Amino acid sequence: MARNSINSRMGPAEWSALVFLSVLWGGSFFFVEIALTQFAPFLIVALRVSIAALVIWIFVLAKGYAVPRSRSVWAAFFWMGILNNIVPFSLIVWGQTEIASGLASILIAATPIFTVIIAGWLLKDEPIMPAKIIGSVLGLAGVVILIGPSVVAGLSSNLFAQLAVLAAALSYAFAGVYGRRFTAMGVNPIVAAAGQLLASSIVMLPLVIVLERPFELDAASVDVWGAVVALAVLSTALAYVLYFRLLEKVGATNSVLVTLLIPVTAILLGTAILGERLHALHFVGIAVIGLGLFVINDSRETIDEHFGR
Repeated sequence: MARNSINSRMGPAEWSALVFLSVLWGGSFFFVEIALTQFAPFLIVALRVSIAALVIWIFVLAKGYAVPRSRSVWAAFFWMGILNNIVPFSLIVWGQTEIASGLASILIAATPIFTVIIAGWLLKDEPIMPAKIIGSVLGLAGVVILIGPSVVAGLSSNLFAQLAVLAAALSYAFAGVYGRRFTAMGVNPIVAAAGQLLASSIVMLPLVIVLERPFELDAASVDVWGAVVALAVLSTALAYVLYFRLLEKVGATNSVLVTLLIPVTAILLGTAILGERLHALHFVGIAVIGLGLFVINDSRETIDEHFGR
């Protein structure tokens, strides 16, 4: 595992990018729910990664970015595609056929906890610190409070679907740590995003043709296709450009904090756009998430002292 150093703490630019990323990824749960009304799970994943790969590669070629030719880099793209796209996307989409998106977002919010442990195990410059664990648990508790304890009541049913989403969170954690190697390889973040999406498409397209026979399906509605395109372009292509830039700058642990912000942005957007009302419990949940994020980010000072930065 490459052991390149990262910036000590997130500044306003990184926090702004993280919030924007939470909006893009938060929308994916909504788009998936619409797509599931007419498309099978693996088909949604295949379309998502393929359309996103096409969009990013057009941008990469138009900008004239260097395309890696090394076998080791392309092998890394395939592994990243498996960890960051194929496994989690498939598990989340399948999980959402059995559980509500609110419960799915709570389970995905376990990603920072998994990442703290895995990064501390594999990365020298992201050691396990008590503050990181405490901050991650606080953040997860805040998500539960924000979405509502009633959602957690659904934990007693659909166990396998819930385990699938938790496994997706674990896969995201491994992907965040694995993706750190692209900086050491000298791969541009946008090219890294494009490469892992292309690799995912190469794997998913034959798989979905064999398993789900998409050519035999009835034509989908405009709304469903719109949701799939938005899922691919906004929640995948644009989101991954931001994600890989953050991964390069602030590391795996800080990058996956986006999973704690997704429910916050969803609630605030619902208030701003749909006229929904904020309740006292919402403010408490947001405050607890904010405290968790503060504790995690503040722990960077201790890490800097540890490494003499």
